[in-house]
Amino acid sequence: MNPSGTLARQLEAMHRDGFVLLRQVLRPSPIEAVRAAIDRLEPIHWDYQGLVDDHYKCVFNRGPFWLPLLDLPGVIELVEACLGDDCHVIGQTAWRSHPGFVGGELHADYLALELPEQWLADGSFQLPMQVCTAHLYLDDIDTDLCPTLVIPGSHRAGRKPQPGETQWQGREPVPVLCEAGDVLVFRSDLWHAGSRNRTVDRRRYLLQMHYGRRMVAQKFSPYLHWQFNSAVIAAATPRQRRLLGEHEASEYD
Repeated sequence: MNPSGTLARQLEAMHRDGFVLLRQVLRPSPIEAVRAAIDRLEPIHWDYQGLVDDHYKCVFNRGPFWLPLLDLPGVIELVEACLGDDCHVIGQTAWRSHPGFVGGELHADYLALELPEQWLADGSFQLPMQVCTAHLYLDDIDTDLCPTLVIPGSHRAGRKPQPGETQWQGREPVPVLCEAGDVLVFRSDLWHAGSRNRTVDRRRYLLQMHYGRRMVAQKFSPYLHWQFNSAVIAAATPRQRRLLGEHEASEYD
């Protein structure tokens, strides 16, 4: 298959459906290494270890281990096609969801602006993406292990779901069932939701990478006390340094 043709079709799907599932981005050995690295994390600032889930922000700054996960082959090319080759990271979050975990209700993460739905229904109009998220699944995801739920095409609603809304144009959320090492890339205006961990003995491990166009601000907690880890910067490639925020000078620099 022609790689450029594949990328073009993935980009088309991002505009049409709002998401793409990339298969087997990470192989079993690295998957186990990432899971073990998540198990070693300790909470700082707004991180937490709760009864049913554990959540760690900005893990790219914990050490060089996390850097290659920012620009995974096959993922970063799609992200750059969506957001421009000067896009950057706005977050990298590690999750563990324990039995009993309940995911968030139907929502959209970020809309740059609201637009009338009839404008977006015109197939000739493509709303540019401002923020995209990549979910790296570190377990095989079935209907019981809190799959991500998505409504294909719902980014064309031009708004976020209202409280209590459970569908869009008659379309219900559908689960993204996948294997460990798969990556779900979706745009921030797509309506999506979490779900429950209905198992009795399994935890879902998930690494999220959030990317924004250059003019989307990087807001790394703990904000005023933020400082880049010098070992991370020393180990970063030029592309990774740009993803971390080392841009060429432009109009507002």
